Amino acid sequence: MKKQFIRQWTLLLLFALAITPAALAQKTGLERVHENVRVTPYPQQDNPLYLNPSPLIVPVEMRKADYLEFQLSQEQTFPKGKTLQSKPLAWCMFNPHRVLENGTWYWRFRSVDKAGKAGEWSATYNFSVSEDIPQFVTPTFDAFMKNMPKGYPRIYCFLEEGLKKAKGNIQTSPEYKDLTNRAQRALNNNYETHPTPYKAANLMGQDANQLYTAYRATGEQRYADKMLAYTRALLASTPDPKLINDFYCGDVLFLLTHTYDACYDRLNREELQKIEDLTFQIAKYHHNVQRKGRVENHIFDNHYWQRAYREMLQIGLMFADKNDTAKEILEYCYELWTARAPASGFNRDGEWHNGQGYFHSNVKTLWYVPSLMSYVTGTDFLQHPFYKNLGKALVYAWPPRSMSAGFGDGNESFNYVSRQRAALADYIARETGDPYAIWYCNENKTATADMDMRIYRIASADKMYPAGTPLPEDAPKALWMQDTGEMLAHSNLKRYRENTFLSFRSSPFGSGSHTLSDQNSFNLHFRGVPVYRSTGYYLHFSDPHNLLSYRHTRAHNTILVDGIGQPFTTRAYGKLVRMLSGENISYACGDASNAYCGLTDYPMWQKNFKNAKVEESVANGFGETPLKKYRRHILLLHPNIVVIYDELEAGKPVRWDWLLHSPVQFKFDENGKDKILTTYYPEKKFTSIARIFSNSDCKLSQTDRFFSAPDPKKMRKGREYPNQWHMTAAYEKSAANRILTVITLQPDGAKPLNVIHDKNGNPNDFVLAGKWKLRAQLDPSQPAELLIRDPKTGVLFSLGNKTLQIEGEDYKREPSTSVLFDVMDGKWTIHEMSDIEPMPTGKLHHDQP
Repeated sequence: MKKQFIRQWTLLLLFALAITPAALAQKTGLERVHENVRVTPYPQQDNPLYLNPSPLIVPVEMRKADYLEFQLSQEQTFPKGKTLQSKPLAWCMFNPHRVLENGTWYWRFRSVDKAGKAGEWSATYNFSVSEDIPQFVTPTFDAFMKNMPKGYPRIYCFLEEGLKKAKGNIQTSPEYKDLTNRAQRALNNNYETHPTPYKAANLMGQDANQLYTAYRATGEQRYADKMLAYTRALLASTPDPKLINDFYCGDVLFLLTHTYDACYDRLNREELQKIEDLTFQIAKYHHNVQRKGRVENHIFDNHYWQRAYREMLQIGLMFADKNDTAKEILEYCYELWTARAPASGFNRDGEWHNGQGYFHSNVKTLWYVPSLMSYVTGTDFLQHPFYKNLGKALVYAWPPRSMSAGFGDGNESFNYVSRQRAALADYIARETGDPYAIWYCNENKTATADMDMRIYRIASADKMYPAGTPLPEDAPKALWMQDTGEMLAHSNLKRYRENTFLSFRSSPFGSGSHTLSDQNSFNLHFRGVPVYRSTGYYLHFSDPHNLLSYRHTRAHNTILVDGIGQPFTTRAYGKLVRMLSGENISYACGDASNAYCGLTDYPMWQKNFKNAKVEESVANGFGETPLKKYRRHILLLHPNIVVIYDELEAGKPVRWDWLLHSPVQFKFDENGKDKILTTYYPEKKFTSIARIFSNSDCKLSQTDRFFSAPDPKKMRKGREYPNQWHMTAAYEKSAANRILTVITLQPDGAKPLNVIHDKNGNPNDFVLAGKWKLRAQLDPSQPAELLIRDPKTGVLFSLGNKTLQIEGEDYKREPSTSVLFDVMDGKWTIHEMSDIEPMPTGKLHHDQP
């Protein structure tokens, strides 16, 4: 009896890039998806919207006076009564704060000086709104100011009722002992007696984090007394500008604002004024200048979002009802969050665009801001798509008892879920009841070790979620992080001892900041440990090891072109253009054709290279390449087979270096052009075998030494930094190549998973594990073709042009599409897909003004 199946089709979306379908598989005219620092007003007609309403953003260089004024209308003449018009704004963005009706919208801006004199209107820009765009609307800032808390304390106004209840039985809290132990250590310090208190001011601020939480949770005055002593020591001293940096400022500001907040009734009028004055004196260094238009126009500004933004917001919250500068700061923070948060403004995935390593540094901002704004405005800020996807993203990017997906700075630092990530899941579980977050919390018991969210948990003791909640039965085998450019596939999330975890990245955010030069790279984990993973150690943001053996493309499981990798720039972007997943096969296609684009154009990285005395030279793996196409098709055949099919083309013959990295040494077995790489993992008792096939021959080599070794002086005590194994399959020079890789994971004692050429003699045909039939076109002069099928069940994947036989019927497909026939959402489904292009937020063409 034939299976009953349905057909799905995912359309090809070109977004007006003037690219024909045939050209999609190679370099495009899109210089970058996201401008590092905005030079193009957003949005315009060719910018698909991420949210409705969209912010209007103007490059800071286009503002010619102190303020900007905006107009927005569905009529090009901007008639009165049918036009949204802003007041003169001291920043470079405008939020409509209302749903925009479907259709075309027009907008423009003009500069206005302090005297109120307006300049000429800019050119008129337009964009389209359609019903498929997710909607998320915030109220105007007036609504926030109207509901501002009136008294003190107010920093955690949304927790006040819970904190009052908690004080009565705080000693029964499972966190009470650690809470008081940490606060006692702070009490034992005597920084207030330092002869020059500002040399210890940042340490005072760090202590204040423990003291404030202990005071608010217990009500014991000794904790407040210590904060007062610290603050009064600073008030009696003069700030030392030589000590100023953003983290130092943040620590000092924490002490000042939180002492003001917690001890308001114990401070006299003169002291309150001195704290307010000192706050703004310190804030001017790193917590005020952003209002000039910098942050809204910068795609990465990590320290700002991790800390400075939240600290600015709290300055505004503390003083806005009595200080005009504070009110302006508060308004800026409110509008900035609406326009560019919670994760760049162009990321709805729930995963951090900088990768997993630095996610934890953003957690405090990610929970505090929506809590405050939801409470004050009465609008649920957790309805933003990022937060609605957050629970699932936390699970798939870093499953319990496993290392993370492995992308971004610091991703290698933990082999377990970080306490901050677990605490954020706890917050989402309590506030939204998200089943993925609840399961994650029940699997990871580390949330209570997090200090920054302790005050939330103590005040929210009555918001507990049920223990033992299972992972949702309909949890998919894989997720497509479309905005960040990742596929995260798991064979068995519920049982980590059986789980194969394949992560693949080709990101429109490119390389730079805390992202790495890793477009079209993959990481593979089994039983929670790395099988093949990016290498190196994040000991410094930009020392030689970081620049050459951690951030550089050679450190990742991708390719080099004549030994050259991807530069550190948003121009070096990738595109995850296809993703299909069912019960038996998970598939993605990444296009890194634009990623090998010369040298960095980012002044920060140019300076970092100079300071590290590292040259962006060909010898170091930097430079121009003639690459025209690099498409990687990657599949997880559940539960334990990975297939990779690479399409490679260049404008002239080049050496293709196919890279693979392992924590253990490779054993090579060469049979002509077929190469076999075997690694054994004794701790978890399994073997991995990677078989590489191509019509071109290659030379295998491996080393356990880094191109640039990590500096022992920067290594943390108590940690091990073993060398890792780096394998290169260097293919002979050619203008085009196709490479097929089949990876099998074999637990000790299990039946071997063989990969053999099919007996029909066709070198493109294979049998995998006795079950899967595979055909891969390895001749680069022929159209790309990959066919994988299980004749017994009928499961099938196909890349190419040929008509398919599915359940005894001819299935005619569009040219060069990917087709998956598998069980999806409980039904047999044919899903056919062409490329979906990323959603550009800046200039679309090299020649666009």
